[in-house]
Order: sequence, then C-alpha cells, then structure tokens
Amino acid sequence: MKETLNLYDDVQWTAYTDNPKQLESAINNSLKVWTVWKQDLLIGLARVVGDGYTIIYIQDILVLESYQGRGIGTELMKLIFDQYKSVRQIVLVTEDKEKNIMFYEKNGLTEISNYDCVAFMK
Repeated sequence: MKETLNLYDDVQWTAYTDNPKQLESAINNSLKVWTVWKQDLLIGLARVVGDGYTIIYIQDILVLESYQGRGIGTELMKLIFDQYKSVRQIVLVTEDKEKNIMFYEKNGLTEISNYDCVAFMK
C-alpha cells in the first residue's frame, strides 16, 4: 500500500491519500486494476469499476509525474479497451484541463456532450 500511496501523492490526488484505508478498500473492490512497475517502484495504475458487461467506469488512471509522456497511460488505456471491447458504455470523469482533454481524446474518448447527453454528479 505504501507504493500506491506514493503514486497517488505524486499526482496530488490527496482526496485518496487522506484516507488510506478507504483507498485500499476501493482498490480491492474494483472490477479490475492494472499496475506498471519499474523494479520496486509503482509508476502507473489504472482502475475500473462497473459491471464489466454493459458499463465500466475508468475511475483512476495515473502515472508518476516523472514518467508521464512516455506512453504508459496510453498503454493502460489500451489494456482497458482490449479487456472491455464488448462493453457498451465506457465512462470517465476528469478535471477540465487541456492536458487531460487532449490525452483522453488522443486515446479514443469523446466528451459526453457529443452524444447529446448530460452527466450528473453529487
């Protein structure tokens, strides 16, 4: 769990690291988790929740800042798409930052407004 907390801290996802037990439970109860390691260093993680048949939600996809831009996130996205190619809906919510939008569009995702839909959160 130490390596996981280091990764989430590195990308400044403190809402997760403020409650390590909750993060550990979330990871353990995910539909699927992929990790990328360089020796003993966790450098990337992707986490999916959902039913695995009609919908999945890409909950987390993160790469250590010093390893970003090397295609690791793209490879994680490919793993997700390959595993869940028959799933009807793949959903992801992210910060409205140009870097994020460019990354997800480059990897085949489309803003929800392009589907004549609206999303809600609480």
